[in-house]
Amino acid sequence: MTAATTQIPGYVVGTWDIDQVHSDVSFSVRHMMVSKVKGRIARFGGTIETAERFEDSTVSATLDATSIDTNNEQRDGHIKSADFFETEKYPEWTFVSTGIEADGADYKLNGDLTIKGVTKPVSLYLELGGFGPDAYGGTRAGFTATTTVNRNDFGVDISMPMDGGGVVVGEKVQLTLEIEAVLRTA
Repeated sequence: MTAATTQIPGYVVGTWDIDQVHSDVSFSVRHMMVSKVKGRIARFGGTIETAERFEDSTVSATLDATSIDTNNEQRDGHIKSADFFETEKYPEWTFVSTGIEADGADYKLNGDLTIKGVTKPVSLYLELGGFGPDAYGGTRAGFTATTTVNRNDFGVDISMPMDGGGVVVGEKVQLTLEIEAVLRTA
């Protein structure tokens, strides 16, 4: 563990574990053409490897698709069914980074996202929350990452047209990750 040469205040090189208790993975999708339904993935984990040069850092994460929660049991069951994510057959989604690039004051985190057995490249807009000590003698880092994906690209291509035009569930899904990670000490 060494301080990096980058200009990010408090930046620390090392291996970080995502703290599920202090992190959130959520999504929203247009519903009935008039509003958005929000949900979250309750169980997930991953590792962040910060490098001397931040742009050389890597991320790998796994999300438990069976833990989708939209605060409606009936809807959750439908989303987990073969109509949508088929979580019995595809219980995990994964993300593996392929690169980080500067994007103004923030960054773009590029990687491969796998949902329902389909892997596609995605770019997440990454904001660094900061690096610093925690109350337990450890070190923490915070990140916010956002992106929009088209569910059809991942084989989630259910079409539910409405009588007056439009669809019940939109194709674009907004993903937001609020990640707090803990630096490994050994």
